[in-house]
Amino acid sequence: MFLRLVADSFGRRPRHKLLTGAALALGMGVVTAALGVALDVGDRLAKEFRSLGANLVVTPTADSLPLEIGGVDYRPVNAGAYLPEADLPKLKTIFWHNNIMGFAPILEVRGEARPFVLNDSVHQPGNWVENVPIVGTWADHAVPLPEGGEFRTGVAKTNPWWQIAGRWFSEGAKECVVGAAFAKEHRVHIADSVSLASGDVTIIPAPLTVTGILASGGPEEASIVVPLSYAQSLARKPGEYRKLYVSALTKPEDAFARKDPKSMTPAEFDRWYCTPYISSIALQISEQLPGTDVRVIRRVAEGEGQILTHVVMLLWLVTLAAMLAAALAVGACSAASVIERQVEIGLMKALGAGSATVAFLLAAEQLLLAFVGGGIGYALGIVLARLVGERIFGAAPEPTLLVFLVVIGIAATVTLLGSAIPLRRASRIEPAPILRGE
Repeated sequence: MFLRLVADSFGRRPRHKLLTGAALALGMGVVTAALGVALDVGDRLAKEFRSLGANLVVTPTADSLPLEIGGVDYRPVNAGAYLPEADLPKLKTIFWHNNIMGFAPILEVRGEARPFVLNDSVHQPGNWVENVPIVGTWADHAVPLPEGGEFRTGVAKTNPWWQIAGRWFSEGAKECVVGAAFAKEHRVHIADSVSLASGDVTIIPAPLTVTGILASGGPEEASIVVPLSYAQSLARKPGEYRKLYVSALTKPEDAFARKDPKSMTPAEFDRWYCTPYISSIALQISEQLPGTDVRVIRRVAEGEGQILTHVVMLLWLVTLAAMLAAALAVGACSAASVIERQVEIGLMKALGAGSATVAFLLAAEQLLLAFVGGGIGYALGIVLARLVGERIFGAAPEPTLLVFLVVIGIAATVTLLGSAIPLRRASRIEPAPILRGE
């Protein structure tokens, strides 16, 4: 008799069950989408941030002690220490070598340039232009890796905002790229030629063919960009460079990352060293490239961290709001269900059921709804996460078992918390007044 009464009582009135399941499904769908995007957004945004360019700059240690008088640096452009190009493959041997997305060495030389403008199929020589910045770098260079294979990198990866009308020069070819300001002033176009010289040169090298016009919005527009090997020959610095730009995937710095590594305990230092903070990657680079000073380009690194922190915080707020809304909806449906079932609950208590038994039966029913609603919500959330990921970040997050288990756990927790007050009220129902109709 008691079991029939229980089955009959909890098998009727499906309206409240449907409303509870629907509320859980919608709430857990939003939670799933927010969690899926939040767990994936860090890597996605970090890759998108690489369009901001390099976030580390490497210079010789000697250049970190500038000769300044009255705030003016009196060192000549061509003066200072140089770094060996042969050490650059070591960048791909640091602990976070997979996070090194690109690097490009820079060697700047002051020289003379003589444009040859194509006119009626004939290159007409112009006048020599003095004190022209000649920037040597890599455009698309193959770096041999110590463990085998190669890594292609260059200024196109570290300075992606540089716009080229035409194309970059080819490695080893007699080609160059001319800045937009220089090209406009001296009427240089693509397919024209430019002769370059530096110092007391008795034999002028063969002219370089202009393959592109560079628009960077910076001082590079007044310069001529050439292959690094060509600039090294002009500066008489074979196999050397002056500055290195590095683009690395990093984790936004928190309070722990800003601690001085010298004040850390061994355990803290290991944790810091094995986390892709921009500061830890800078230390690892300085360890592999002796005699270098590795500095963080703070305006890039800090901007990335602030944007990523705000986006993740927004997603967590959406998750909390969805959980709160689901808890309130479950609580309202549970309260209405308890009110309508007062007679059945009173009858069960009159037949010998205790308050704990009634509460257990109600909680079991709510947990069953939580599992069903959480599963349906997870499926809806995967679809929503794919839509959000593809529209905003260009790639959909992959569904994971971890997110599924977390969503089911959240659904059960939200259901129990939302039903706590109605369950307590059901356990306190006295059978005598209910059976008398009071």
